[in-house]
Amino acid sequence: MADLTGLGRILIGLGAALALVGLLLVLGPRVPGLGWLGRLPGDLMVRRGPITVYAPIVTSILLSVLLTVALNLFLRRR
Repeated sequence: MADLTGLGRILIGLGAALALVGLLLVLGPRVPGLGWLGRLPGDLMVRRGPITVYAPIVTSILLSVLLTVALNLFLRRR
């Protein structure tokens, strides 16, 4: 059987990063300076009676760009 410790470490790191992003999204409105998170122009919200559908498209794109830049700066291999 192949050595899967590298894959395990990657999955643990991705899980921890996902948990931190989730915590940021939950606590974002309560943290001063992060009230804009999820309320950018282009984030879609549709309310039809008792049903609300929310799609934070622009917020997702912005967070993706910021994370890409940060990871490229910190994890750049030379």
